[in-house]
Amino acid sequence: MGPKYDGKYLHDIVREKLGETKLHQTLTNVVIPTFDIKQLQPRIFSTYEVKSNPCTDALLSDICIGTSAAPTYLPAHHFQTQDSTGKTKEFNLIDGGVAANNPTLVAMNEVTKEIIRGNPEFFPIKPTDYARFLVVSLGTGSPKSEGKYHANMAAKWGLLGWLTSEHSTPLVDIFMQASSDMVDFHIATVFQALQSENSYLRIQDDTLSQQISSVDIATKENLENLVKVGEELLNKPVSRVNLENGQFEPAGKVTNGEALIRLAAVLSKEKQLRDMRSPLGKKNEECAHVNNTTT
Repeated sequence: MGPKYDGKYLHDIVREKLGETKLHQTLTNVVIPTFDIKQLQPRIFSTYEVKSNPCTDALLSDICIGTSAAPTYLPAHHFQTQDSTGKTKEFNLIDGGVAANNPTLVAMNEVTKEIIRGNPEFFPIKPTDYARFLVVSLGTGSPKSEGKYHANMAAKWGLLGWLTSEHSTPLVDIFMQASSDMVDFHIATVFQALQSENSYLRIQDDTLSQQISSVDIATKENLENLVKVGEELLNKPVSRVNLENGQFEPAGKVTNGEALIRLAAVLSKEKQLRDMRSPLGKKNEECAHVNNTTT
């Protein structure tokens, strides 16, 4: 029994949209987790890492097809890369969600590595100075609060039951949810310990119905309902996970929308400061000064 979809239609669209664009050509820094089933280890595609490891400079289309290859839904993806010396590297990828369903910690790790390497963009931040980090984590929604499975029911499952019961794939559901929650538990605790709770914003809805949260029900109605869920989330108060029961609970009166606006202002200010510190930024500032004095 193969995957539910052969992936050809999705692959064609991805290749058409992304063409020959490679990882190093992205307009901003990106970190994309996948999992290599031949090596049995995560494979992280990072615009930071590609500078020192050219073998990871794959086509964005191949990376996207690989990281979206959810087990049981879409086929695993194989491709090769070749660097300027002719050295090749092969990849056998599936959805990075099996290793990092919540990729926030992966992104933080990539920034930490850059700080260790002495990247001037992050000077003078120290590698473990998480109080200087600003993290926005957007969940894709889950039906967690529905109470999906019961131990008495699961106790009767054999291998087939763990893979097919309740019109779902319980084993995959559990691994994915566990991976996502463990990351949120860890990061929330770290930022609380640093008294920097406002520097970590997790936006998630764990009250979705099975229909809306489904991976592959792409009806017009379902897609429109997902948009509504997202819009409603903006007006809901910022919530934080309760480490006792795993539920998201309001953490005050500030809404997600208001919190995003506040964080955008902080990011904008930081971008202006970095531009002023960079050689190009200083050059532009000098040009603006000259223009102002001559007009």
